[in-house]
Amino acid sequence: MPLMSVEQYLSQETDGDLRHEYLGGYLYAMAGAKTVHNRIASSFLIRVGSQLVDHPCEAFNSDMKVRIQMASHTRFYYPDGMVVCTPNPPDDPYQDQPVVVAEVISESTRRTDEGEKREAYLSIPTLRVYLLIEIDRPQVVAYRRDETNGFQSEYYSGLDCVVPLEEISATLPLRDLYQRVEFTPTAS
Repeated sequence: MPLMSVEQYLSQETDGDLRHEYLGGYLYAMAGAKTVHNRIASSFLIRVGSQLVDHPCEAFNSDMKVRIQMASHTRFYYPDGMVVCTPNPPDDPYQDQPVVVAEVISESTRRTDEGEKREAYLSIPTLRVYLLIEIDRPQVVAYRRDETNGFQSEYYSGLDCVVPLEEISATLPLRDLYQRVEFTPTAS
């Protein structure tokens, strides 16, 4: 079977009922998310987006694709949230220049979000912060671009922590991010 072109993918994705991520000609169907995942992703969008009302940057939800031009191929992902300060034209079904990308991770998505997607997102020249948001405990790992050393990881754990997002003049309090999320106590 021949690989799908970017043009074919974008046409199919715009007209179809199903969503797919695109990796160099191969399509991967998107699975539906559970309530807790959607609560956290919505909280990210609400909390960060509300701080950007009078700011040139804007937050996008998981219906907006990000296009990543890798050295050998093109990828399209649907991050759970992203912030863009230089948006594509209004009719584009994707964004090219995110400054912040957020993925809500669970055991089923961990390998992809921490591996393949992280590698791709960190290759975006405009990206300043990649957030990996845990689903089963109040913890966020931020991969923040340091102009001298590349991306450095920072860990924020506990409901009293606040993730600083100076790059977009915002903050992300974990208490707000995990509002309405109940955590199951772990056995010791």
